[in-house]
Amino acid sequence: MSFERFVAQRHAAGELVVQPRMGFDSPAAMRAGLVATKQANAATVGTLTLDSYTRVRDTDSAAHALRNGIPLNGYPIVNHPPEVTRAMLDGLEGPDFPVQVRHGSARPVDIFRAMIAAGLHATEGGPISYCLPYSRTPLDESVRNWAYCCDLLVDAEHPGGRPHLETFGGCMLGQLCPPSELVAISVLEALFFYRKGVRSISVSYAQQTNLHQDREAVAALRRLCAELLPEATWHVVIYAYMGLFPRTPDGAMLLLGKAAELAMSTDSERLIVKTAAEAHRIPTVAENVTALEHAAASAKGIKAIVDEDNQVYREAYALVDAVLNSHADLDRALVVAFKRGLLDVPYCLHPDNAGQARSTLDADGRLGWSELGSLPLRGIAERAPSGRITSSTLMSALSYVQHTHDTQALEQPMTAIGGEPR
Repeated sequence: MSFERFVAQRHAAGELVVQPRMGFDSPAAMRAGLVATKQANAATVGTLTLDSYTRVRDTDSAAHALRNGIPLNGYPIVNHPPEVTRAMLDGLEGPDFPVQVRHGSARPVDIFRAMIAAGLHATEGGPISYCLPYSRTPLDESVRNWAYCCDLLVDAEHPGGRPHLETFGGCMLGQLCPPSELVAISVLEALFFYRKGVRSISVSYAQQTNLHQDREAVAALRRLCAELLPEATWHVVIYAYMGLFPRTPDGAMLLLGKAAELAMSTDSERLIVKTAAEAHRIPTVAENVTALEHAAASAKGIKAIVDEDNQVYREAYALVDAVLNSHADLDRALVVAFKRGLLDVPYCLHPDNAGQARSTLDADGRLGWSELGSLPLRGIAERAPSGRITSSTLMSALSYVQHTHDTQALEQPMTAIGGEPR
């Protein structure tokens, strides 16, 4: 069974598929993490998260670390021979437990080759979302790299079903990018994959700072995909908040529970979880399992809410439309759009990003535009009168979610030994 069919079957059964971001350097540790994920009390898929050296194509440094016992922060799939990875996955990866490769690379050709050689067919990223936040690779080079990788994936034999690509565009910088641009970039990357021949796609959206606005965003994402991907099989994957995570365990679990609520209330099929350890260190396998099970339990009984036409859709439509009209060739259109500022990610320092657009939070935590730059949103999006953005106001916005959920957790009644509230 393919990645897409597993997710579709679990969704049809009323379950939210939950997934960690787990990666270890040794095959034995990686296998143990996958076993624990598979055995969790939840509908799960496995993850091979790759290390930072592999992300930037520095396989020599990864090899040095492996030779000298220096820990890596993920699985070096290019350095481990394909037969080693296949052996590590043997008896685990299959119809009831698909595995996805996660990497973060604007230059992923070697990763795709290693993944395909190991028999894996599901991965994620995109020419924009794995270039601007994580790399100084020129955007036009990233677009060419990803186009070639799509060809590799489509042309390879996949006995288990169609290859699957997930956009990362709905997660740009993790925070403080207004939802309309997250939706637009996720849709544009999905369309990029689609035009390269990929027909099994998932579109991402990262939980932001206001639940109602997030619901509007996912409704907009669904509507645009239905309009632009007529012959593709696609689903929505929600990411638990990617910014500063609550420092209290209760605050972290509260936020993760809200991510599960967002996924279920928008009829989304999959959720990438975060753990109570996120604010402090890399989580353990046990902490990942706890997060998976908490998210699955939080999702039970939540019904979908229909929310079609909304402000996020109107803005996202305008952004996508402007990009598609900037050049007949989508590959070129993506590059031209950033050169003209038709797409402009707030606070992103990549040289190909115009850096003129700015976002702001209102009192209810809704993300809006304080400066539009050259975004094609005049007359569509109202510019919020936020005043001058300083280091203090920026830090306040960055810590809004962390502070809000830690405060809520600390205000909960304490329970004394014996179970009586204090």
